[in-house]
Amino acid sequence: MRSLKLFVVGFFVLLGLLACAASDQKGIVIADSKTYSASLFRQNCAICHGAEADGKTLDDGKIVPSLRIGVEHKFKTQDEIYTQISAGGNGMLPFGKQLSERELKLMTEFVYKDLRGN
Repeated sequence: MRSLKLFVVGFFVLLGLLACAASDQKGIVIADSKTYSASLFRQNCAICHGAEADGKTLDDGKIVPSLRIGVEHKFKTQDEIYTQISAGGNGMLPFGKQLSERELKLMTEFVYKDLRGN
């Protein structure tokens, strides 16, 4: 009888863990967001990083990384993210002359906090 109870409890714990793993861990839904930062992302970044910043493979075969997930994020701090957005590099175009200082800071914060959950 005790092993049956343990089995049932274990089964429900496993179901709970699976439900958590399958749930949407993305946080913000960019397509639904009315923020200026999300609008900037849709206008400037989605073409390469995907509509929800999940990354994608371009027509020429280049892989653009996800801005949401991955332990291998090359640019981890807000300063590093700002520099990447502003100066570009590693296949990314620079946005330092296209976006205002305020917009660069908004995009940095958007990536760091909204997309990565820091």
